[in-house]
Formats: sequence, C-alpha cells, structure tokens
Amino acid sequence: MNSDKEEGSVEVTAASPPSEIEAVPAGRPVDIEPPPDGGRGWIQVFVGHLALFNTFGWFNSYGIFQDYYTEELHLPLSAVSWTGSVQVFLLACIGMFSGRLFDAGYFRSLIAVGSVLQLVAVFTASIATEYWQLFLAQGMCGGLGAGLLYCPIIACVATYFSRKRALAIALVTSGGATGGTVFPIIAQQLSDKVGFPWAMRVMGFVFMFNAAVMLIFARTRLPPRPRGPLVEWAAFKELPYTFYSAGAFCLLWGVYLIYNYINHYGRTVLGMEGETSLNTLFIANAVGVPGRIIPALVSDAYFGPFRTLVPLCVGASILYFGWIGVGSESALYAFAVVSGLVNGGVQTISMTGLPTLTKDLSKVGTRSGMIMTVGSFACLTGPPIAGALIDVAGGRYLYMQIWAGCIMLLSACFVTASWLARQRQEI
Repeated sequence: MNSDKEEGSVEVTAASPPSEIEAVPAGRPVDIEPPPDGGRGWIQVFVGHLALFNTFGWFNSYGIFQDYYTEELHLPLSAVSWTGSVQVFLLACIGMFSGRLFDAGYFRSLIAVGSVLQLVAVFTASIATEYWQLFLAQGMCGGLGAGLLYCPIIACVATYFSRKRALAIALVTSGGATGGTVFPIIAQQLSDKVGFPWAMRVMGFVFMFNAAVMLIFARTRLPPRPRGPLVEWAAFKELPYTFYSAGAFCLLWGVYLIYNYINHYGRTVLGMEGETSLNTLFIANAVGVPGRIIPALVSDAYFGPFRTLVPLCVGASILYFGWIGVGSESALYAFAVVSGLVNGGVQTISMTGLPTLTKDLSKVGTRSGMIMTVGSFACLTGPPIAGALIDVAGGRYLYMQIWAGCIMLLSACFVTASWLARQRQEI
C-alpha cells in the first residue's frame, strides 16, 4: 500500500463488542474492535445510498427545477439559482452540528428529523406559486433536512470500513447519481401527463419510502461521545487539515455547476428542445455511478484518497475549459459523459478524504462536519456567481467556464499541499 493511504487509516484496538460499550467520557481514547470492512457494514452502505439518493440525488436534479422556475416565474437565472445553492449550503453548513450530534449518539434521531424536514420541503414546494415560497420550502427546509442526514451518514459508514473505505463511500455517494437520474426521469415522464406539481409529489413519495427503509436498518457502530467541543479549533493548527479544508472549499465552488447548468446550456446556447437538453442531465448523473466506483477501487488498491483526488480535480478543471469549445448537441452529450465520470469521482474521493484527517474515530463526525461547514459557503455562492457571470455575458457561458476551470485547478493545488504536509509529518 502507498503511504498516504496508510497514514489515513485509523488505529483501533480490540475490545468489547460495541453493544456492551458505555458512553465514552470526553478526552478519553476510544477502544473498540477493528472495523469489520464488510458484513453488517454493507447494510449501512445501503442505508447511506438511500440517504444520498434523497439528498444529493435531489440536488443534482436541480436543473429540472431551475428550468421550470425560470419559465413559470420569469426570474433571472442568478436569482433562481439561489434556491439550489442555499440547499447545498445548509447541507454542508450544519454538518458541524449534525456531525457532533452523530458523535454524541443521535444517529437515528438525525435520520428521522432530517427525513421529515425533507418531506415537508418537497410537498410544500409542490404547491408553491411564488419565489419566496419556493426559497423557504425547497431551499431552507430541504437544505436543513439534508444537512441532518449527510454528514452523519458519511461518518457512520467510515467507521465500518478501513481498507475498503473508499469503495464503501463510493457506493454511498453513488446514491446521488442514481437519485439524480431517477428524479429527472420522473419529471420528464409525468410533467406533461399530470403537471409538474404532481410530478414533485411523486418524488415526495419516493423520499418517504427511502426514509422508512433507512430508519429500519440504520445502526451506528461506535459508543456515543456525549461531551466534547462543537468545534475542535486545534485541528486547524494541523497543516494537512487546513490545506484540505481550503481544497474542499474550492472544489465545492465548482464541482456541482455541471448539474445546475448543463441542460440550460443545451437549451439556451445550442437551441436544443427542453426535453432533449434534459437528457444531458440524465447522462451526467447516470455515468456518475461508475465515475464514483472506479476511482474508489483505485484509491483503495493503489494511491489513497489524496493522490487519487488531485488528478481528478485537474481533469475537472480541463473539462470546464474544454466546455468552451462545445458547440453542437453531439459534443454536449460527449461532454456530459466525461464530466459526469470525472465529477462523480471528485465528489466521492473528496468525501473519502475527510475521515482520514483524524486517527480518533470518536471525532470523525466533528472533524468532517467542520470541513463541510467551511465548504458550505462555497456551495452557497458558487451557483449564483456562475449565474451572474452568465447574465453579465448576455447568456454566454465563457466567463463562468473560465472561472470554474481556475477554481478546480486551485483545489488540486491545495489537496497536493495537504498530501505533502502529511508526508513531512511522517518523516
């Protein structure tokens, strides 16, 4: 195995089964049996897949809502994009709180409350008629619900795996790709038959089914850590953690712009029909499944998360610059395939890197949540900045494409610095 992968593994010792372990006092090391790297862990991977289906699968489908809202409400693209960016902002921003609550033992409660908030968001958005209603329902309520789910799910799965962690998290995050494929298909097939509001309600029933399954099977492995700081400021004194936080911020600024704008680009720049342009969003989400799994296998077997993430970020940067030359429908389809593969890998491996930044599993939720909270401000501002750059350019995408390419390249630089800093610590 390569060094950065080994450095990211968590040192644990065998002890009593998790069911027999009492709550761990603050400041005391956690002694638990080693991660099973399979077995019951795969059940939690399935639970995590459904959670990502309901969260990022929904977010990755925002292009369908964005088109509908701009057509029906006649609002500027930059205004409508705020609803989508606020969703992702809140998901990441409250990761610091939901991650700490996960460490404290409230995993199933977080799933229950988060799922209820998401259901309220979907069904109220389906009856909204004004932008402020959509913003509060889909943006605020939906984002809060997703935020209660996301960080705890990633942290929980990470505690069940060590050698196969990247693959496990890849299978979890591929839920964003499957959800991002299913939701647009529902919209495409049902909107003309029953109307877009009822298509959204059907999506809500899918949410409800997934939430019920999650609550039945979700289980955490670690003993609760009831006391401890909400923010571990000392983590930012570690150069690898600080550089990775900066890299995650830049990454989150740009990685989701494909899902927000690819079908809009096809419709407004290339003159594609609305239904035809929506196919590009299907493709970008669908190919994200192998795009997540293949880099995870490479990471587990050869390079580790850091050295796998850097070329993926560079590749994403090259693709954004290459988007400038996409001038036909066939070229856009090809771009959707390649960008879906690369961006899927970026999303997965960046999440795989989070748990490797701590050797104390009892702090994995807190430390992961802190980075997500830092990145939340990138999620909040990324799509509106992109929309504003498109509006300023009179509907042309050039400024946005250059900006996105530059920030993804900067992300690769920060992740490289994080890896080099980890290497120096081991010398």
